[in-house]
Amino acid sequence: QVQLVESGGGLVQAGGSLRLSCAASGRTFATYAGAWFRQGPGEEREFVAAISRSEISTNYLDSVQGRFTISRDNVKNMLYLQMNNLKPEDTGVYYCAVTRFAASSYYAPRLQAQYGFWGQGTQVTVSS
Repeated sequence: QVQLVESGGGLVQAGGSLRLSCAASGRTFATYAGAWFRQGPGEEREFVAAISRSEISTNYLDSVQGRFTISRDNVKNMLYLQMNNLKPEDTGVYYCAVTRFAASSYYAPRLQAQYGFWGQGTQVTVSS
């Protein structure tokens, strides 16, 4: 089993920045791909960004490409999401997730079904 705890959410004005953190415990974090998803008000949960276990590969939602950066620290068992130039449409609950199984060095999936462990979420609100 793995436990994931997000932090760093909050209220920010459009154009501002936030850095989300996700602390992982209970597993060999370095052997699994990680990702961030979000769920806006009245919307389905959607993929935001993913990173392979070795940091070789990353994937981003088109609308956040160039504004968000996903990273990880396998020594500290941490996953991060740096969010810059935030927009009101970025508002939602942000979840970190880890793949169900150990991943290859290049594996950074977008599909929710590939992720078996989830945090409780952290609220991000961007005001216009």
